[in-house]
Amino acid sequence: MLSKYFTGIQHVGVPANNLDQTIKFYKSLGFKVAGKFKNGSSNCAFMKYGTLMIETWDGDPCANKDGAINHMAVNCTDVKDAFKEAKAEGYHMLDDHIESIPSYWNNGIKFFKIQGPNHEAIEFCQIM
Repeated sequence: MLSKYFTGIQHVGVPANNLDQTIKFYKSLGFKVAGKFKNGSSNCAFMKYGTLMIETWDGDPCANKDGAINHMAVNCTDVKDAFKEAKAEGYHMLDDHIESIPSYWNNGIKFFKIQGPNHEAIEFCQIM
């Protein structure tokens, strides 16, 4: 069962038309910047309030309409085994391999995404 590989929600991903403006908005709600990172030509900020984490970044198109959250990420404990399990259970895979971003946090992240029944992306993300 895929649920044995995650412990709860890790973050919600929201692309930004203007990253500085987005950071300012979330700060006005009481969020703090938990981390800022580069990913190629994109910039990313993780905004934290209590146990809620928002990942926001520039460089990807924004839907600019209701329901425009890009993805929900769960905190994955073993991304390799979770990937195998998701494929074996027949989930609609949005990634054909495990992705990585080495510039995030201290040692990078590894992740993959599946698609939910409403076209929502669910990311299984392991902080390395």
